[in-house]
Amino acid sequence: MPTTDNRPNPDELLSRVQAVDARQHRGRLKVFFGASPGVGKTYAMLEAARARQAAGIDVVAGYVETHGRADTEAKSAGLNQLPRRMISYKGAALPEFDLDAALARRPGLLLVDELAHANAPGSRHAKRWQDVLELVESGIDVYSTLNVQHLESLNDVVAQVTGIVVRETVPDSVLDEADEIELVDLPAPELLKRLEEGKVYLPEQAGRAAHSFFRPGNLIALREMALRRTADRVDAQMRDYRRDHSISANWPVTERLMVCVGRSPFSGQLVRATARLAARLEAGWIAAYVEQPGAAADPEPVRARILEALRLAEQLGGKTVTLSGSRAADALLRYARSNNVSKIVVGKPGEPLWRRLLRGSLVDELLRDSGDIEIYAIHGGAAGEGATPPSVSSPRPSTPTRAYWLAAAVVALCTALCLPLRPWLEPANLVMVYLLGVVAVAFRFSWRIAFFTSLVSVAAFDYFCVPPYYTLAVADYEYLVTFAVMLTVALVVSSLTVRTRDQAARAVDREARTQALYGFTRELAGQQRVFDVATRAAELTSEAFRCPTMILLPEAGRITFRRRTSTQPIAPLAEEGIAQWAFDHDQKAGHGTSTLSSATALYLPLKFSGPVVGILALVPASPELTSSPEQLNHLEIFAAQAALAMERTAQAAAVRDAEFRMRTEEMRSSLLSAVSHDLRTPLASITGAATSLLDQGDRLLPETRRELLESIADEAERLGRLVNNLLEMTRLESGAIELRRDWHSIEEIAGATLRRLAKPLAHHVVKTSLPATLPLVKVDDVLIEQLMTNLLENAAKYTPPGCEIEIAAEAAPGSVVVEVRDRGPGFGDRDVNRLFEKFYRGRTDGARGVGLGLAIAQAIVRAHRGEISVLNRPGGGATIRFTLPAPPMAIPKPEEEDA
Repeated sequence: MPTTDNRPNPDELLSRVQAVDARQHRGRLKVFFGASPGVGKTYAMLEAARARQAAGIDVVAGYVETHGRADTEAKSAGLNQLPRRMISYKGAALPEFDLDAALARRPGLLLVDELAHANAPGSRHAKRWQDVLELVESGIDVYSTLNVQHLESLNDVVAQVTGIVVRETVPDSVLDEADEIELVDLPAPELLKRLEEGKVYLPEQAGRAAHSFFRPGNLIALREMALRRTADRVDAQMRDYRRDHSISANWPVTERLMVCVGRSPFSGQLVRATARLAARLEAGWIAAYVEQPGAAADPEPVRARILEALRLAEQLGGKTVTLSGSRAADALLRYARSNNVSKIVVGKPGEPLWRRLLRGSLVDELLRDSGDIEIYAIHGGAAGEGATPPSVSSPRPSTPTRAYWLAAAVVALCTALCLPLRPWLEPANLVMVYLLGVVAVAFRFSWRIAFFTSLVSVAAFDYFCVPPYYTLAVADYEYLVTFAVMLTVALVVSSLTVRTRDQAARAVDREARTQALYGFTRELAGQQRVFDVATRAAELTSEAFRCPTMILLPEAGRITFRRRTSTQPIAPLAEEGIAQWAFDHDQKAGHGTSTLSSATALYLPLKFSGPVVGILALVPASPELTSSPEQLNHLEIFAAQAALAMERTAQAAAVRDAEFRMRTEEMRSSLLSAVSHDLRTPLASITGAATSLLDQGDRLLPETRRELLESIADEAERLGRLVNNLLEMTRLESGAIELRRDWHSIEEIAGATLRRLAKPLAHHVVKTSLPATLPLVKVDDVLIEQLMTNLLENAAKYTPPGCEIEIAAEAAPGSVVVEVRDRGPGFGDRDVNRLFEKFYRGRTDGARGVGLGLAIAQAIVRAHRGEISVLNRPGGGATIRFTLPAPPMAIPKPEEEDA
């Protein structure tokens, strides 16, 4: 009776424990899922929330969109409402969900409607589903709503059915990670009736919707998508439940078929029959091939037949999988139970009964151990048109005669060892020497050679070691039992040795492939450009498969041999059309495939999650690359990883470009703001004051004239500082500025700065804490004065009148630390990382400036090889700290020049 190992996989067990532990610290997400707007998702969400509120849960409506529906507004009345955050965008105030307020409030249950909504620019996240995931990760339970047309994987299908491209989408993984999905369903006639009654949209909108999106056919198709997607989710939950509770029995709540593909010449017919059966049952199906020990020795026609059957299954819409195991039935049933397969299709055995009893049969083993899984045995030869004619027998791999001679030599060596020991040891002990020889042969050669060695060993033992010697006759018939046991043990030991050797070889081969794939992904991760990724991927693929390889990249939507990674094309230019066909149809073509198989090279499309990003072309060094399912699968994994790396690199480049454009736009906006406000305002003041003096100079009182002149001077000075900042930033960035270092006192520089800013600082209390023991610093005093001017102007700009501004300094080992402290509003968490960027203004509420002061300050400090940083003060306010190197002062001789 075969034994089945039902112990849980330790890796799977660990991953489940980690997943459960991670979910204990997360909130729960429930999605109210519907086919289209108007089915009542928001109403159902509010109804469920009221039930939770009645149970004593703290429920808060973070964002609920009623669309003016009276029944929905009535259901939301009485719930705690989270105030919406107003975001200014293009002159309009947009009400948005306030994520920070929700995190601070931390209710027991938060309602966030419209999961697919795109947030207004300036929000923390671009999409509302990202807000929801942050809430869930922080431990808050969330209810949300979603329509099926917003799922990313169904976006193309929805556009094809409805003719409308949905721009706001949600990744399928978000729905998959939801703890609960509630389907809110409504038949199409009832939904259309609600639309006519004005319960979905306002009357003028309802009329347009009825003739576009809300057509009966569209609604029926969307409803089917929603039902199927929900059914898939429920099926996944059922499989997880069976796995978590170690339930091995099948639950045939939905049909799923599996066909066994093997060495039989009728595998193609079995695949076609399973595809027809699955179509009648409207069920998914799988084509499974079990790779057993010794499969590597299969002849080429057999391996090609297996590969062709698996390709046929993919073409007919099935899923293919390659399993490993010493017994095919155990591997198939283990996979079937873990994937809830309800029916297994196999071919009827064509062997005689006596051979089935002797060697066993896959059908008999499946019938014996399948339990509640149904087994369909189909006669492959009954297949109709297009059937492959059966061969009389599969050709056996030829075994070299030399192997038989070596096996005989091993038996002779064992005999030579036994003859001197024959007087001293019993025959039963001499048996062990021959068994050792059998193991040695089985470890080196195939099972046929091991079987031959077992037979010859028994004969040699009888002839040389059992009295009467040198004859096959036996004096004691009990030796017949010894011969039988010896032969049985030899056969079992040789079989197990061959199997263990094959498994070890496969393990080594898989480890090598895993290491190659790991090195492949690691090498690609370090590349920064798509072409560099493609070049390195082609080189590594060529090394792994020992064949010429190149990657073709698209150029204006076309594949040509011009944009390739190799210096020379590896295939004739006439095959450009084959590469283009593979690119257009997202299918492999060329050598070893069913499409243009006479080509020199094999062309694989590089695609992972998005569109095809290129074509992997290689010239197979041996037919095994395209005929071996395992080799071809390994190659396709390489292609998928290359596509993933190229997509990731392209996306990273797109993100960098978007950030650059965003920063450019910010700089442009800041410059426009400077021109429109910070330059125009002082110019307007100067112009107004000067005009008043020209027009009414004689009639104005002396005090008034003085005020106007002071205003002109102040605004001109302010304008000069602004222009000076712009010029100074340009000089610092271009490297054109030359530091004029000399020994200076921080106290003197601070005093000069305070005298220069006497008027802007007149309404603040300025304190200094500058010890007399501060060492001198070797700096450019003009630039350091400009640095302190910018810092003090910044402090005066944001500190309320009457509050304190402090300048402090202290000596540190090898440097002097200077701090400018204020009692203003301080810096926000988002501001700290960007304060030293050009044209960035952390707070714009009434404060003037272009956003260059701190950028210039940083440039000056770095030019002096110092450091600058910001931090918030306890009790409110901010501190800007910078350090200047203070090397030991050397008194130069009169003739020496200061370096």
